[in-house]
Formats: sequence, structure tokens, C-alpha cells
Amino acid sequence: MNLVTMGVTDKVLKDFNTVKTSDDLIIGRVALEHKRMYRVWTEQGELLCEVSGKFSFLAHTREDYPSVGDWVSLKPRFDEGRGTIYTVLPRKSKFSRKSAGDTSEEQIVATNVDTVFLVNSLNEDLNLRRIERYLLLTWESGAKPVIVLSKADLCQDIPGRLADVEAIAYGGVPVIPISSETMSGFEKLEDFLLPGMTVALLGSSGVGKSTITNRLLGEEKQLVQEIREDDAKGRHTTTHRELIVLPNGSILIDTPGMRELQLWESSDGLMETFSEIEDLISRCRFRDCQHKNEPGCAVVKAIEEGFVEADRLHSYNKLQKELAFIERKANKRAQSEERKQWKQINKQMKQRKSR
Repeated sequence: MNLVTMGVTDKVLKDFNTVKTSDDLIIGRVALEHKRMYRVWTEQGELLCEVSGKFSFLAHTREDYPSVGDWVSLKPRFDEGRGTIYTVLPRKSKFSRKSAGDTSEEQIVATNVDTVFLVNSLNEDLNLRRIERYLLLTWESGAKPVIVLSKADLCQDIPGRLADVEAIAYGGVPVIPISSETMSGFEKLEDFLLPGMTVALLGSSGVGKSTITNRLLGEEKQLVQEIREDDAKGRHTTTHRELIVLPNGSILIDTPGMRELQLWESSDGLMETFSEIEDLISRCRFRDCQHKNEPGCAVVKAIEEGFVEADRLHSYNKLQKELAFIERKANKRAQSEERKQWKQINKQMKQRKSR
């Protein structure tokens, strides 16, 4: 495998040369991560790597560690098939969500992605509000979103469902219905699957991401299972994120299904996803308009005249509150970490004085 196939750019090579402090360092790309061990692609082959001791000491948060898709500098030990990672190069894009549960921590799903295929099933499991969340996080990541509506062969009203999704796909986001059974729509995906480009498949469990991967790959690499009859949902099969090279030279990242998609610092993505709401808000008579009963409210007027659905405003308000809550929680955590650091510094200073 060469660097071009791995998706290298001039910017990545420039960044690598900046951090290359010795001739025995080489560049690689993280293809798989498992419990702080990393499968890394290099021009000389795949290596099993861990981070250096200094790297681990300086890393404060999960964001500091390598993730699938990252470019890294590493010192190889080819005779062992292993290596040591010293640096994570700057990321072009980063798709993150809040970790599941009550903790306020970032979970990085994939990095250095050019396009995100947001896969949603066209059967009874289609959820517009969920799609809005995916769009929000994708815009925030720096990648370009494409909404892929899978299982078109199970849908009785494709034009109607397509119209519903296109109504929330602002900013010219492509919406592509496909069927893995008939292979319809797959030719439209090829416009985004170009040599050297990285595409991530994201979506809830059971929407058919693994089947799409197998169809694009031309072989049964990913395990798939049949749809459950009781709720028309597919069964979760993918258990980890991994870079996969497709026959045409593009790179695909199949990801585990997300049963919980909580936001993570997505204020910019909110403006992209709800651009029509943001535009209307700028036209309201009062800057602190709550978009309820205030006179001169452009948002309420648009809803009354049928230009915007009330559900869109409700979803916008809900996501905005969620982001504000995450920000408050993150600030409290940062303050707590700062207090811990100062206590540690004071403790060290007292120990030095007592010597």
C-alpha cells in the first residue's frame, strides 16, 4: 500500500515533516483501534502500535489519543511487526459525539473523513429528528454529509419519504435512496467514492451499513444479519471502526451502530443544519425573541404560513438547550481539572520547600 492509496495529502506530508525529529520516524495511518492498541498502515506494511510513554504522559483527554483515520508519526520495529506512535498529526475533520452515559466526555468516531454517508433505513425506522442530529454533528466535524436512505425495496412510498427527508436537508445535502437487494442507487454513491478519498458510514444499529460495505467491497467482509420481523429493524453486527480500501482506491470506514447520539460542541453545525431557522431568527423584530407570541416574530409567521414545520422549531430549540447543557457541564469539568492541577502544583512546591 502506498501513501496515495491511504489518502495522503500535501498538507499531511508537510505536517509530518514538521514533527519528524529523526530519520527513523515514518508516517502511518490508524486503520483500527482496540484498547489503546492500534493497527497502523504504513508503506512498508501494517504494524501493531502503542503510544510512547511521553505521549501518554502528555495526553490529558481522549481527544489527544489516536483514533481511526488519524495520521501519525511512529518508530517502526519491522522485525516484530510493531511500532511506537509519537505524534498525532493535525486532523482535517473529526466526527465526535458525547460518550454514552452521564459523563461529559468526547468520543471520537472517525477522523480525516472527506464525506459522511448518513445511513437511515426507509422502512418503519426512519426518523427525521435523528437525521437532523447526524447532520448537525457532520457539519461540525468538517466533513460533507450525504444522506443515504437504505432498504428502498421495503418502502411503499419512496417519493413521499424522499420529500420528507429533503425538507430537512438544507444546504444542498444530497439524499440518495438505495437498495442492497436490487443494487439501485449505488451508482450515485460512486460520485463520492473517489481514489484517495475517505468516506465514513454512520447510522443507527441495523440500518444496513455492513451490507452496504459488502456490496461496495464486492465480498462478504462484514457480518450481516436479517431484519427482525417484530420491529423491522436490522440486528447490530459491526463491533469496531476500521479503515477498508475499496477496489477503486477509495477508503471506507464502517462504524458500529449508534443507539445513542448525544451532541458534542456543535454550535456551528446547528447553524448549518437549521439554516432556514437561523435566517428567520435574524429577521425577528426583537433580538431576544422567544418565537412564541412576540409581535414581529418571523419564525412564528413562517410556521403559520406553512413555510416551516413546527417540529423543526421544536427540534432546533431542543438541540440548542442540549448544547447549552453540555457546555455548562464541560466548563465545570474544566474548572475541576484546573483546581486539581493547581493543588498538585502547590503540593509539589511545599515538598520542595520542606527539603
